[in-house]
Amino acid sequence: MSTFNFGQDHLTASKAIQLARREIKGVFSPETIKKIEASSEAVAKIAQGEKAVYGINTGFGPLCTSKISSADTTTLQENLLKSHAVGVGEPVDLEIARLMMVLKIHALAQGFSGIRLETIQRIHWMLEVDLVPLVPIQGSVGASGDLAPLSHLFLPLIGYGKVWHHGRFLPTKEVLGEFHKEPLSLGPKEGLALINGTQFMAAHGMKIVERLHNVLTHASISGAMMIEGLMGSVKPFSEELHQLRPFAGNQHVAQTILNLLHESEIVNSHINCARVQDPYSLRCMPQVHGASWNAWLHVKDTLEIEINSVTDNPVVFDENHTISGGHFHGQPIALTLDYACLAASEIGNISDRRIYLSIEGDTPGVPKLLLKETGLNSGLMIPQYTTAALASENKGLCFPASADSIPTSLGQEDHVSMGSIGGRKALRVIENVEKILGIELFYAAQAMDYHAPMKSGKIMTAIYEKVRKLIPPVVSDRVMYEDMETAIELIRSGELISLAHQVAEEEGLEFDTPWTEKFEY
Repeated sequence: MSTFNFGQDHLTASKAIQLARREIKGVFSPETIKKIEASSEAVAKIAQGEKAVYGINTGFGPLCTSKISSADTTTLQENLLKSHAVGVGEPVDLEIARLMMVLKIHALAQGFSGIRLETIQRIHWMLEVDLVPLVPIQGSVGASGDLAPLSHLFLPLIGYGKVWHHGRFLPTKEVLGEFHKEPLSLGPKEGLALINGTQFMAAHGMKIVERLHNVLTHASISGAMMIEGLMGSVKPFSEELHQLRPFAGNQHVAQTILNLLHESEIVNSHINCARVQDPYSLRCMPQVHGASWNAWLHVKDTLEIEINSVTDNPVVFDENHTISGGHFHGQPIALTLDYACLAASEIGNISDRRIYLSIEGDTPGVPKLLLKETGLNSGLMIPQYTTAALASENKGLCFPASADSIPTSLGQEDHVSMGSIGGRKALRVIENVEKILGIELFYAAQAMDYHAPMKSGKIMTAIYEKVRKLIPPVVSDRVMYEDMETAIELIRSGELISLAHQVAEEEGLEFDTPWTEKFEY
C-alpha cells in the first residue's frame, strides 16, 4: 500500500478520497512530527504567559476580551466543543465525515495550529479503525469555518457524541471502552484548532470533484449515443473548428465525441445528407458541456489550494508570533461550490432537451415516442416528465448560497459564506443529473435500435451492447422505473467509462484526448 505524508505531501482530491477509503496509508514523517511538537510547545508557553492571545488564554468570538487562567485551559477548550456541537438534521454521509477527518489531519499536521501530536494521532487512529463520528448535516454558516459540524466530528476525542461502529452509531465512551482507550483532555488552543476550519465545505468539495467529473464524462457518452440515435452531424465537433475558440473543455468534449463515433456506420450513412444544422442540444455539446468542464477545472484547482492550506485561527508561527486572521472564512471556496452547482445543473438541462428531442419523431426511421405502435402504448413519453422535474428542481437549487449572509456571534461574524449550504446543494444537483443522464442513456439506446443492422464504432458499440444486456428494448408499454434505475446505476458506477478505456486499449483506438490529463484529479 502506498503512503501519504500528512502535513508534507501535496494533497489532491483523489488522494483525499483514497485516504478516506483507506486505499492509501497516511503517515507522519519525522520532520512533520518535529513541526507539530514545536508548535504545541509554543502554545503551551503562550498559555502560561500574561500576554492575551485569542483562543489560547481568552474566550471566543465576542468573548475575546475575557482572560482565562492557565488552570482553566482544558475546561475552556472542552467547553468549546460542547457548546458548539449544535448541528441538526440527518448525519452526513460516512465518506464525507471520513474526508473531514483526512482534511483536518493534513491541515493540523502542517505545524501552525499548536495542537499536540497525541491529539492528531488519536484522530488518525479513529480514521484507521473506522470509528466515524456522527456529524449532523445542518448548522454551519461557513464563517469561522464549519464550527458546528467540526465540533460534532471531534466530540469523540473527549468522550462525547457518537461514532459509527458495528454498522450503527454508538455512544463514544462505550466504543472507546472496547478498544481500551480513554478520552483525551484537550490542551491549550486544541479545541479551537479542531473546530476552526473549512473541512466540512472542502469535504463536500472533494465529492463534488469526483462525482461531477464522472457526470461530465458520461454526458459525452450519452450525448454521443444520442447523436447516433437522432442521426446528428459530427461536423460541429471538428478539430479545426474548435481551434478557433480553444477553451480546453470545449476541445476535450469535441474530441471525446469524435473518438466515440470513430468509424460509425450510422454516422457515415448520412454524411452527405441535406440537413444543414442540428438543434443546439446536439450541435452545441462542446460549448455547453465544455463550459462545465472549464468550471470543474476551476473548482478543482481552487479546492486543491484549500485542502493544502492552514484554515484555523489564530495561526501560530512561534511563541512570539501569532496572527488572528480570517483563514477560516469559507468565501474562497463558497463561490466555487456555487459555480459547481450551476455547471452540473446545465448538464442536466441540456440532457433533458436531447431526451425531449428524441421523442418528437423528426428523425428518419425513428418513430415518435421511440415506439412503432403508439396509441394503445404511450411509449417513452413519460420518463421525460421525470427528467423535466429533475431539471426544474436543479434550477431551483442553483440560487447561490454564497449570495446570502446572516450575521452571527453578536456581530463579530458579520459576514458569512454559507459555503456549507452551497456544497450540500451541489451534491444534490449532481445526484439529480446522474438520474437525468441515466434516462438519456435509456432513450438513446432505444433510438439506436431503429438503425440496425448498421452499427456504431467499436467503443460505442460495446457501450450500446452493455446497455442492451441490462435493459431490453421497449416494444410495448411496460413498467420502466426499474430499467431507469439500472441505467442510472450504470452512470453512477463509472462502468461505461472503464469499458470505453478497455475497448480503446484492446482495439488500438483513442478514448482519451490531448486534454484528458488536464482534467485529472
